Amino acid sequence: MRVLLVEDEEGLVLTLTDRLKSEGFEVVSATDGKSGFELAQSEHFDLFILDVMLPKKNGYDICRDLRQKGIATPVLMLTAKGETIDKVLGLKLGADDYLTKPFEMIELVARVEALLRRSPVQQTDGSGVDSFRFGEVSIDFKRAEVIKSHQPVELSAMEFRLLQFLIENRGSVHSRDHLLDAVWGYDAMPSTRTVDVHIAWLRQKLEDNPKHPAFIQTVHGMGYKFAA
Repeated sequence: MRVLLVEDEEGLVLTLTDRLKSEGFEVVSATDGKSGFELAQSEHFDLFILDVMLPKKNGYDICRDLRQKGIATPVLMLTAKGETIDKVLGLKLGADDYLTKPFEMIELVARVEALLRRSPVQQTDGSGVDSFRFGEVSIDFKRAEVIKSHQPVELSAMEFRLLQFLIENRGSVHSRDHLLDAVWGYDAMPSTRTVDVHIAWLRQKLEDNPKHPAFIQTVHGMGYKFAA
């Protein structure tokens, strides 16, 4: 499980990182809101922990903008403010839980685990993925449904299988030959050009800028990878 921690207090970053790593989490941190927001969009995480008071972009704005982009990853807000109105604002903007500083580490870990248990978007690695979100796109693998910006996207069966394989193995680079074997199968005997064509179609349908894809990326000389 990967956690993005956006917090500008150096001591708290170290303490939280150490504790979460000891609980088996992989932790990536950012110390300002702008870089944290960019990380949240460009990489896959299972949970966001956001401080409210951050330089460059506050936690409320990060949470709001992530939800507007269709990113449903659970959000735990951290703040020194304890007033009810601040909690209500965070929850209205899409936060899933709220923890007021100072707090006990055992409580933070308990809340993190609870959020991950009830997360509606399963983003675990491997073949157990039921649904996934990236950018403005949401995918229901059980129903074979793809939605972008609240509109259904029609994919062929092979496009869907290719997309699912890339997502389930995201972060890894796959050669054209590997994709042919894994998605089309040994007996299908298509050419490597087939992979390029299907990748182009997926980009055209799912990427905001198909010529400069943010998610379905080319690794020159090696193949393709899904970068969310």
